[in-house]
This record gives sequence, structure tokens and C-alpha cells, in this order.
Amino acid sequence: MSWRNLMAQVEATTERIVAADAETVFDALADYSGTREKLLPEHFSEYEVREGGDGEGTLVHWKLQATSKRVRDCLLEVSEPTDGELVEKDRNSSMVTTWRVTPAGEGKSRVVVTTTWTGAGGIGGFFEKTFAPKGLGRIYDAMLVKLASEVEK
Repeated sequence: MSWRNLMAQVEATTERIVAADAETVFDALADYSGTREKLLPEHFSEYEVREGGDGEGTLVHWKLQATSKRVRDCLLEVSEPTDGELVEKDRNSSMVTTWRVTPAGEGKSRVVVTTTWTGAGGIGGFFEKTFAPKGLGRIYDAMLVKLASEVEK
């Protein structure tokens, strides 16, 4: 099998239990014109809502600096395929991020964020598949910490 032909499906998943009900947490995540920007760590820049601003139908732009050398220019279409689920599809790449918020007992919710994309082929793809999920996981951990402090007030 040749390295060159192997396109890697890369996936990063992070989760956190938040001490707020699922509806409150989901509304905060879906509020692109307000709360969402406050949740972004320093890896994000040039944040701009271009259409909508609340969940389904939102078009939002940002630059994501995953590493010191790699910046992704993201233009995301937001949909809500099912209750408690927010999907951000990047028009500029194969990247899709899914936020799932589910009840996790009295006054608590579980937030799971999963990002997938088609990675590079070859040896670069191997390294991307190995290291990118950890880096993205740290970025989403930082977001979930900010989310928790926002909704647990």
C-alpha cells in the first residue's frame, strides 16, 4: 500500500459535563451573534457573523490557528439536523464540526464536540492524523471551560 494514495479521515473529539441544563447550554452555543464569540480562545481571529446569527441558517467566518504555522480560513454553514445538535460545515474545506448537547442528570448536560476532515495523503497525513486531534482537543477544551463559566452563572 502506498502512502501517497492514503487520504486520512481525521477526527478530534472532546467532551465535558457542564452544570447547566441542556437547553441553556445549547442556546449559548447556537448564539453566534453573542455568546459564541466570547467562548473562543486565542486560536480564533477575524470572527464575523455573515448571515443569521442564531443556530440554523447562520453563516459565520473565522480564522483558526491550529499551530504556529497552520491557519485555516473557515466559512461555516450552521445547521441543526436534530434536537441538541449543531453542525458547522466549512465551505472552504472538508471540515465538519458537530456539537451535541444532551441532559446528564439534574441541572447538568454533556457537551460533545467532534470535528472531522479529510487529511493530507502521504507521510504528512500520517502526522496530521497523529497530532492534529490532540491540538484541536486542547482548543475545544479551552472553549468548553469558557462555555461552562458562561452558563454556570
